[in-house]
Amino acid sequence: MILQGMLYDEKSSYQKGPALAPPLIREALQSGAMNMYSETGVDIEKVIAMDVGDFGITDYWDIEKITREHLNSSKKVITLGGDHSITFPIIKAYQEHYPSLDIIQFDAHADLYDIYEDDPYSHACPFARIMEHNLAVRLVQVGIRTLNTPQVEQARRFNVEIHQMKDIREVKALRFQNPLYISLDMDVFDPAFAPGVSHHEPGGMSTRQVIDWIQQLDANVVGADIVEYNPNRDFQNMTAFLSAKMLKEIAGKMVISA
Repeated sequence: MILQGMLYDEKSSYQKGPALAPPLIREALQSGAMNMYSETGVDIEKVIAMDVGDFGITDYWDIEKITREHLNSSKKVITLGGDHSITFPIIKAYQEHYPSLDIIQFDAHADLYDIYEDDPYSHACPFARIMEHNLAVRLVQVGIRTLNTPQVEQARRFNVEIHQMKDIREVKALRFQNPLYISLDMDVFDPAFAPGVSHHEPGGMSTRQVIDWIQQLDANVVGADIVEYNPNRDFQNMTAFLSAKMLKEIAGKMVISA
């Protein structure tokens, strides 16, 4: 698999900063404070065949072009963001290799607005764009705790399966028939675990909960992104190290699920 970073946060609605995240996640991963094995025993150094580095993005659509190029070399790509707007062009690139794709989104927010602050490609809109372009067969959202009327209507329109935080009591071993893409927004975690995000939304998931949900997935995981880490708001690099931990666990899941 390939690891790529997108230095992009131009579509953040509240605070800039996620464009700074990818190199800091790598720094945490390689700091020596942790080894390179996932909890499932996968050596991440061996499975990430190529780290192609970080890309400074000025044209939003270059994200799609870069991802398409990397998918042509390796059918599995993990992307470090960046704000959540990057997921739409990434999934557009995935469609060429995976015309029937499922997505699981870990997030405090549904990101289903039709348009937000006059921008249809805002970080609050990527999953509306994905679904209206028929880029995903099934969209499952976990950890949501900010639903409002417009997003409830959008979820009904697109037949989105939502596991709201208020209803989560135990891990559900979700099964996916199609290849699966994981989109992890770091604000799915309670701010106590991930202070380095732009939108603090209390009452979120614990580190253990998110890892357990990922480990219990019954699916062929073919790609992932980790987004919305904002170093400007972090405390003692807590969120950088959590992002690095999640990178290991997701990469490990991609290997054992193949």
